[in-house]
Amino acid sequence: MEDELREQLIEGRHPVHEALRAGRPLRRVLVGKGVHVHGLLREILEEAKRRGVVVQFVDRRRLDQLSRTGAHQGIIALAAPRPPAALDEVLRAAGGRPPFLVALDGIQDPHNLGSIIRTAEAAGAHGVIIPKRRAAGLSPAVVKASSGAVEYLPVAVVTNLPRTLEELKALGLWVVGADPKATMPYTAAAMAPPIVLVIGGEGKGLSRLVRERCDVLVQIPMFGRVGSLNAAVAAGVLIYEVVRQREGRTSLALAGGSGGRVPE
Repeated sequence: MEDELREQLIEGRHPVHEALRAGRPLRRVLVGKGVHVHGLLREILEEAKRRGVVVQFVDRRRLDQLSRTGAHQGIIALAAPRPPAALDEVLRAAGGRPPFLVALDGIQDPHNLGSIIRTAEAAGAHGVIIPKRRAAGLSPAVVKASSGAVEYLPVAVVTNLPRTLEELKALGLWVVGADPKATMPYTAAAMAPPIVLVIGGEGKGLSRLVRERCDVLVQIPMFGRVGSLNAAVAAGVLIYEVVRQREGRTSLALAGGSGGRVPE
């Protein structure tokens, strides 16, 4: 068991499936005895066979002992720990297009982090940036909550987020921070790429140093009695505003307009 715990555990059917589809090197896949093999699980076993990954049927209690999430769905894959992406790697993922990055300032809930990574990947973002300290890391719970999106979207772990934002600004990226106390609604801001969208942590929001590095702060208007949105929900709203403006600019360019953006 000690050798297994030194490896990264990928728990749940969708995360294991996406790890296989993405070509992630897996040492073996553990499946609970008695689990009905059909649907997605059958696809997983077929994909593992094609890729030469060993599949072992083990007692369900074995999976319970290994699980870090408590929701393994009868399957756990063992993989070598994935090193975090370098910032250069995240930028290269843009492939020459205007970069669209999401930076997270102190998100501590693994489910929020996984959900934001999943949304960012679905929206076509090029990478996510998280701080090394005082924030959730890429744990099995995050991998599971991302539903396998971590296999496709590079996640950079940085030691100093404010300094990283300064570096990205020097490269021409526009830094937009989400702040409930901001006066500008997000729909009024220029948010097409190249952009770093910065989301603050649960409860505390953006730290002072990160807030000071933002070119503009935006808020999501609230019309009910609750003061703010869940961090993952707020991130989803703002990420898709970037998508809306990005696609609108693309349409304008195709129609003969400049499609450019000069932030003020």
